[in-house]
Amino acid sequence: MAVLGNHDYGDYVTWTSPDAKKKNLDTLIEYEKQAGFDMLRNENRVIERNGEKLYILGVENWGLKPFPQFGKIDDALKGVPESAPKILMSHDPTHFDYVVKKHPGNIHLTLSGHTHGMQFGLDLKNIKWSPVQYRYPKWADLYESEGKMLYVNRGFGVLGYPGRVGVLPEITLFELS
Repeated sequence: MAVLGNHDYGDYVTWTSPDAKKKNLDTLIEYEKQAGFDMLRNENRVIERNGEKLYILGVENWGLKPFPQFGKIDDALKGVPESAPKILMSHDPTHFDYVVKKHPGNIHLTLSGHTHGMQFGLDLKNIKWSPVQYRYPKWADLYESEGKMLYVNRGFGVLGYPGRVGVLPEITLFELS
C-alpha cells in the first residue's frame, strides 16, 4: 500500500495544461499499481489474519501551507469499526499534530515520511540532530502524544542535493503481533 506525497501532485512543475498535470498524476498512480502498490487516496483496506482484522488507512497529502491539504481522515475511516486497530499512512508528519491526534477516530499509529531527515545531520548513540527539526519537530523515529503514536521514516530518496551526510537512508520493518 502507498500514499501520495507533496511532490507527486506535480505542483512544482509548469504544465502545458491542467489536463497534462492530471495525466502525469494518473500515470504515476498507474506505475505504482504496476509495481504492486495499492494507492490509498482517503480510503482504507483491511488485513485479516487468524480471524483478526487490522485496518490500514491512507490519506492524500496534508501539510502545513504551502503544501496541499488533500487528506481526509473521515473518508479514510468510512466503514471502519471505532474499536478496530488502525494504522494511518499520511505522508507529512505535521498532519499528526494538527489533525490526527485530535481526531476522535482512535487511530493508534500514524506512519509518515516527508522530511528525508533533511539528508543532513547527526545520528549518533546519544545525539540525534538535523536542521530539519526546526521546521518539523517530529522529523525521525517514534513519537507518542495523547496516547497515539507517530513514526517518521527518513526514507531513502533524495531531494535537491543528490546525497546524504550523517543521515543514512532508512527502510523500516514493523513486525505486528
